[in-house]
Order: sequence, then C-alpha cells, then structure tokens
Amino acid sequence: MARPLFLSHGAPTLPFEDVAARHFLKGLATAMPRPRAIVVVSAHWETRVPTVNAVERNRTIHDFGGFPDALYKLTYPAPGDPQLADRIVDLLADAGLPSATDTARGLDHGAWVPLMLAWPEADIPVVQLSVQSQLGPGHHLEVGRAIAPLANEGVLIVASGSFTHDLSSWRGQAGMAEPEWVTAFADWFDVALKEGRTCDLLAYRRLAPHAQRNHPTEEHLLPLFVALGAAGASAPVERLHTSNTYGVLRMDAYAFGASAMPTNPEGNQS
Repeated sequence: MARPLFLSHGAPTLPFEDVAARHFLKGLATAMPRPRAIVVVSAHWETRVPTVNAVERNRTIHDFGGFPDALYKLTYPAPGDPQLADRIVDLLADAGLPSATDTARGLDHGAWVPLMLAWPEADIPVVQLSVQSQLGPGHHLEVGRAIAPLANEGVLIVASGSFTHDLSSWRGQAGMAEPEWVTAFADWFDVALKEGRTCDLLAYRRLAPHAQRNHPTEEHLLPLFVALGAAGASAPVERLHTSNTYGVLRMDAYAFGASAMPTNPEGNQS
C-alpha cells in the first residue's frame, strides 16, 4: 500500500532555498517505494466539484507573480494518465460525489514544487485533483475515503498544502522566529492527528488555538483531510518532517497508514 502523504509545499521559491523542508523533500523518494502514478490534491486548484486533469502530458503552470525570472524557467513535464483520471471519476461517482474532468489544465506550483524536489526526473504519471474550499473538511475527508482504493493500486496520493498559512503576517524574511500562535496551532493539530481525534480535526476551526489566524481561508489545509480519509479509519499517523520557513509557514509533512518509512528527527528541525 502506498501511504497517502500530506506535504507542505511552501513558497514557489522552495526549489532554490537552503532550508530544511527542501532537503526533506529532496530525500523523500528514497524513503519509499516508487509509485506507478501520483495523484496530487493541490490547494491551488479550487473548483465547484472535485475535478481531475486528464492530459497526456502536464504543462507547468506558473501561477504566481513578482518572483525571480529563474523561477519561471522551471518546468515539470510529467506525463499525465487519462485512464487514472477516469478511475478517480468512477470512484467518486461510486461514493455519490459529483465530479468533473479538465482536459487542458497542467500542474500548478502546489503540485510541481514538491514533485520536482522529490522526483526530479518527471517520469512518473501525475494526475491533479482540485479542492472545494466552500465545502469544508468533512467533504474532503469523504473525497479521500472515495479514492482510498488507489493506495492499493500502486498510486501515491499526495495532499499538497501548508500546515499553517497566514500570508498576512508573511514578511518574506528567512530566519524569522516562529510566533507562539503558530506553534500552538501546529502542536494541537499534531496531537489530534496522532491521537486519531477525527471529530476534533473536522471541528478544528472551533477547537484549535488560533485556527482562524493560521488559516484565514481553508484551502491550504483541506488537502490534509483527503489524505486522512484515504488512509482509512484508525490508520496510524506519522509526522515525517517539521520545520518552519519565514516564521509563519510551518512546513510539516505527514504519512497516513502503517509502514516502515524511516525518519530523521534530528534533521527535521530548521
């Protein structure tokens, strides 16, 4: 079984930054079996219903502005997998979830930034799945449960977002100290995940400290619930990495389900 992952993808410039999260992602592929395909649930594709891209070859979407020119030259031309896209549509339909297919969209930076670091050869087929910010965590848990069979078919489900994401407090300065309100939220969420408190997690905006400040909008945390749902009930949760960039962006990564994926706690701190 390919364990579903939640990865914090950080700023688009992560491939150029000498930070702990980049080093973690660079070593991720060596710590797990090679998947036959990857489904990426990205915070940067929001649609009314779950939508998959069904293309033969993924184009690279530079969905940002004001960054160095070198960033716009990066490409990640991974093959698509239209048959896998159809499989996802069927699984969602079986779960009573309406969905759609997009035959033109490529990969946004929520997808290609972590994939470029972990699988730089861009030779594994990739299908992207959208989020529905207006429908909340419970809906995304159900999406994850619907596509759970993929994990037993050699498909890696990668949920790409950000463990914390208050860009209103972001000042673009590396090395900033992590505020207490970021630490408190991340600690609460980590414990709730490891203790399997799904009901509390679904109500995190009411129960977690400083939830509204760390996630003024939900799109960057919703992919995590897809990974959680795809792992199945009572699945163990393992934190693979924890670090911070720019003070307010926690870059934590998790794997859901039982496995022997090694971690390096001493190397996980920024």
